[in-house]
Amino acid sequence: MTVEPGTPPPAAVGDTADDHVLATWLAETAGRRLLEVRAEGLEGKELKDAGDAAAHELLMDLLAQHRPDDAVLSEEGKDDKARLEAARVWIIDPLDGTREFSEPPRDDWAVHVALWQGGTLVAGAVGQPELGETFNTGQPPVVPPRTSQAPRIAVSRSRPPAFVQALAEEIGAELVPMGSAGVKMMAVVRDVADAYVHAGGQYEWDSAAPVAVARAAGLFTSRVDGSELVYNQDDVYLPDLVVCRPELSEQILAFIAAHGTD
Repeated sequence: MTVEPGTPPPAAVGDTADDHVLATWLAETAGRRLLEVRAEGLEGKELKDAGDAAAHELLMDLLAQHRPDDAVLSEEGKDDKARLEAARVWIIDPLDGTREFSEPPRDDWAVHVALWQGGTLVAGAVGQPELGETFNTGQPPVVPPRTSQAPRIAVSRSRPPAFVQALAEEIGAELVPMGSAGVKMMAVVRDVADAYVHAGGQYEWDSAAPVAVARAAGLFTSRVDGSELVYNQDDVYLPDLVVCRPELSEQILAFIAAHGTD
């Protein structure tokens, strides 16, 4: 059943104390809409475009209803620079991993919903609709003990960076290809991978929600130079990051400091 923009969340979301609940519900609701779109028989670019548009429009409608005074930065929307003066900004990627979404039955695509306030991320949710899972900051996931002897690094299935291959060789790691930046970060949360290391092109919406969840779960997060990931900037290009189990962070950052990412 299509969820209409006026449908209330499962819990009352009348004040900002429930931002975790709202972020989770938004990601789940957009995820259900994307599953409907995926079942409509479209293919290729038509399916990608339909998914992007449907999830974006739904999330914008719901945020306008439930948080009308907040700003929104969406991959699929025009960047209103008024957000730079706003106290609260929702950073959303309505469909992360459009390529994977357009290749049923692949499940490595996601919905990202994050809230920035007071200079930092304060709430976030990453929905993986085909898994029936929504990872969120309201009930932070517990990262299981590592089950792999060798570290596993999540990488792009189509264009894994050469420096990550060199890093893997240096620390004796295996590469685990998958789509969607959010899925890669949640793979670390789920013990499907132990690290996600990326350089070479992303934007704030690619990482805001998964970084919020990863931080809440106790994982290490930073830029590749070890500096903090900062959001709601004038330039939303945020090209690199490291998300990993804390015990791997020194090794990874030391390798990048010594060898770079070229």
